[in-house]
Amino acid sequence: MSYPSIADKATSFRRPGLPVGLLAFGAILGAVLAGPLAADGWQWLHWICKPLTTVLIAWTAWRMAPPLSERYRRWIVIGMLFSLVGDIFLMLPQDAFVPGLVAFLFAHVCFIRAVLDDARFAARPWALLVCLAYAALNLWLLWPSLPPALYAPVVVYVVVLACMAGQAASRAWWHAGDALAVPARWAAAGALLFMLSDTLIAWNRFRLAIPWAALWILATYYAALWCLARSIQRVSGAGRHA
Repeated sequence: MSYPSIADKATSFRRPGLPVGLLAFGAILGAVLAGPLAADGWQWLHWICKPLTTVLIAWTAWRMAPPLSERYRRWIVIGMLFSLVGDIFLMLPQDAFVPGLVAFLFAHVCFIRAVLDDARFAARPWALLVCLAYAALNLWLLWPSLPPALYAPVVVYVVVLACMAGQAASRAWWHAGDALAVPARWAAAGALLFMLSDTLIAWNRFRLAIPWAALWILATYYAALWCLARSIQRVSGAGRHA
């Protein structure tokens, strides 16, 4: 089986980069400008561009070659598809926060499965403990503002999200200095950005209004997905798994 040349690989992320950037800009612009007094067109711009951005990033991830492994790529892309479902739920006019939360919960389970492909769980325990501590601190600060009906789903989601970020960071630490260091760092960056994006969502929704919230939330979210897509590509000298 032949793989793309180094030149081909160098351009593999440049080709979709511009359309992804334009769609992400449209999603952010539509979200920032949409409001009670805004023209309907801004809301539609957000509704169209938000899912399309995720679709294009997922497609880029699926087409990435050579992958670390087919299994790793498959779980990352499935996680992105669950993220797409979450995107759609969270942008609906009615409140579909819990279904969106569940969709993203399944996305994080898929990402955890991916980053367990070549590193045992909590191979570097401190990375996981730091993420769990960060999640616990945020949960403690937000707890008084949470509706009681959301206590259980939010706790489950926060634990899974922290485990996803902690395992990705642990994996990057585990592979530091070996052939998988670069893709593992991309995965860790994506996981931590995902955690940051969700933190911003939680604070903006339950505690305080963050200025330009849509900009920061969507920018970190799309950066997270892009980094996870980048983590699929096997660099020269990296081992290949089934």
